[in-house]
Amino acid sequence: MERTILFEGSGVALVTPFNKKGEINYYSLKRLIEFQIASGTKSLIILGTTGEGSTISMLEREKIIKFCVCLVSKRIPVIIGCGSNSTDTAINLTIQAKELGADGALIVTPYYNKCNQDGLYEHYKKIANQSKFPIIIYNVPSRTGVNILPETVLKLSKIKYISGIKEASGNINQISKLLNILPADFPVYSGDDGLTFPLMCLGAMGVISVTANIYPSLIGSLCVSSLKKDYSNAERLHHYLFDINQALFLDVNPICIKFFMNLLGFDVGETRLPLTKPNNEIIKKLKEMKSKYEN
Repeated sequence: MERTILFEGSGVALVTPFNKKGEINYYSLKRLIEFQIASGTKSLIILGTTGEGSTISMLEREKIIKFCVCLVSKRIPVIIGCGSNSTDTAINLTIQAKELGADGALIVTPYYNKCNQDGLYEHYKKIANQSKFPIIIYNVPSRTGVNILPETVLKLSKIKYISGIKEASGNINQISKLLNILPADFPVYSGDDGLTFPLMCLGAMGVISVTANIYPSLIGSLCVSSLKKDYSNAERLHHYLFDINQALFLDVNPICIKFFMNLLGFDVGETRLPLTKPNNEIIKKLKEMKSKYEN
């Protein structure tokens, strides 16, 4: 089976910038996209967890996808967050992304329903077969309450249009098993910036990164070095980025990354409710981190 590989290396889980009225800030969005492309980022992941896709209206969603696809103009792949706890809704969102010119879809495991492994398999199989569009599975059980197991991913890897998995379980043993049993050409992407280097040493193909919103060149260099098996340089970058990778998850994503980006002058606005600003203790730590990485 010929497999679609959407990208290798560093993909950014892009934030969605808002203005002071809480509306989409397209001026800032354009600046963010051009910054990422100029910095060598290999793929844009739009409207995922970091992009607050769950609080974006359907009208906003259509406008954002059109805007990003038009602006990027096939310079790098544009992948759209299309997950839902309803299989039919996920199918419709994926088909919409396809029809609007995106290159692929990132689909989180169905949350709240707490389906079993058979349900997960049938969910992704139906989305792939009906959309006929490259999709990346997204496993983040800390947010969804559902963990897709390596054996289920292996079954799904045999289905056309299943084009990889973003693994954010944080379970090294599980991910090691996944990398051990999957075909070598099936992309596994780290979903945790702090684990990018160790997972790429084990065979992961790259990362879908939060930290790349602010340091895309560094994340890109870590991935390139890892892919080239220049582990000395990759390890150096891993240790250098360790503190900021930890700091950006002191509160639920994307609260900290948006606050930190505003500190750096990116003008991305606040998160939408029910997410709020970080508390004073976290703000203090993020400001300290800014000072550290400026020196």
